[in-house]
Amino acid sequence: MTDRRLWSYKEIAAHIKVQPDTVRSYRKHGLLPPPDHVESGKPYWYADTVRAWVASRPGNRGRRD
Repeated sequence: MTDRRLWSYKEIAAHIKVQPDTVRSYRKHGLLPPPDHVESGKPYWYADTVRAWVASRPGNRGRRD
């Protein structure tokens, strides 16, 4: 099943348990995948994109959220 909900910095931050500014910093430093959608200049990612990114992050240690 594909999860095509769009997540903003806020939803990504809640998913990985950090502050939204941390997620913004990840993007600024090239640590986030490119946004799947941009609306009015605001980036959004599909939930599946975020979950795949989380699974491939260094230090993930096989965490299941």
